[in-house]
Amino acid sequence: MLAAVLATQLAAQSASQHAAATQPAANEQTQTTPTKRVIVVSLEDRKLALVEDGQVKKIYTVAVGKPSTPSPVGTFTIERRVINPTYSHDGRVVSPGPNNPVGTRWMGLSIPGYGIHGTNAPRSIGKAASHGCIRMARKDLEELYPMVQVGDTVELIGQRNEETAQLFGTGEKTVQPSTLTVVASAVHEPVNAPATEQEEANSATRPGAIATAAAAPLSGLTFAGSL
Repeated sequence: MLAAVLATQLAAQSASQHAAATQPAANEQTQTTPTKRVIVVSLEDRKLALVEDGQVKKIYTVAVGKPSTPSPVGTFTIERRVINPTYSHDGRVVSPGPNNPVGTRWMGLSIPGYGIHGTNAPRSIGKAASHGCIRMARKDLEELYPMVQVGDTVELIGQRNEETAQLFGTGEKTVQPSTLTVVASAVHEPVNAPATEQEEANSATRPGAIATAAAAPLSGLTFAGSL
């Protein structure tokens, strides 16, 4: 009789231990799927949309390249992020401040010399007025900046299509395949520019893809390229 009772207790204990072993640890972190962010710019509509996991988060009016210096078309990535960049081009150097042509934030793309940035000409927003970059109003730029990261996809779309019609709801769409779900492998051409303190604080540790001066000041990135 005692042997039968002991056998029953051992069986119950073994079952309890097995059940405990199959349960996840209380402090085990649940793996989450990384957020997929895509910045879609319709050059024809002069609009920019931030899309996260297929959901539109924000839409902004932007300035794009003028006819003589058009914005590039294609799928790129954000290569670096800089707060208060220093502008330098053809011997002209402009420190961070209200007169800086690239404004208070710079998001460089994987095509050298091009990026998303601010402007000291706010009336250009909504027009084809830049040298190829995407310009944003300061308030919009500083709102968007913390919502994106290095490595995020940027699609610059030249003509209206089904995707831009769905995002922005303006103009007549042309027969052109949607590119929202396409993440192309952009060619990276790093310049090995020195990282700034602001970049390190923003975890933008990869080499940039815009032309920079040999020694960028610690106040920001020395920029030389399209505006």
